Amino acid sequence: MLSPIAALLLAAAEGGGSSIMSVDTTLFVATLVAFTIFAVILAKFAWGPLLQIVEEREKTIREQVDSAEKAAADAKATLLQHQELLKGAGRERDEILARAAKDAEGLRAELQARARADAEQIMARSREQMQREKEQAVAELRSQVADIAVEAASRIVKSSLSEEAQRKLVDEYIKELPRAVKGGQA
Repeated sequence: MLSPIAALLLAAAEGGGSSIMSVDTTLFVATLVAFTIFAVILAKFAWGPLLQIVEEREKTIREQVDSAEKAAADAKATLLQHQELLKGAGRERDEILARAAKDAEGLRAELQARARADAEQIMARSREQMQREKEQAVAELRSQVADIAVEAASRIVKSSLSEEAQRKLVDEYIKELPRAVKGGQA
């Protein structure tokens, strides 16, 4: 089997047909007229709508690409905005925590100062009360000692006794003294 080109070359070499270089003008003109009619019909009825479809498709694709780019830009802007909001919220949280820690420290210091002041006041009142009670006890003791001395003097004066009798009287009185102080009488 020979290829079509080889068959044509072989036929031309034998001279049994028209040569490759010879042109059949009728066939050429008919082909040219058919091609022109076909091109005009195609251009009039098919080419315009085909170009319009291609242009509409290109326009649709261009619009979709533009829309996608715009959506991507919007998404990127929204993402940046959200990141800034998160950073701002983080800063605000840190500020709130710092303020709360500072307020807590201030409150703790204030409460400690109040507690110290209250403790000092209680201690001062206790000291004052102890001093008053001490002074009252000393006053009572002086009063009792004065009463005891007056009693002893009156007994000594009443009995104008001898020295020995006076000694005996003082010794008795001294023995009674602890019982008198405990009982609250002179």
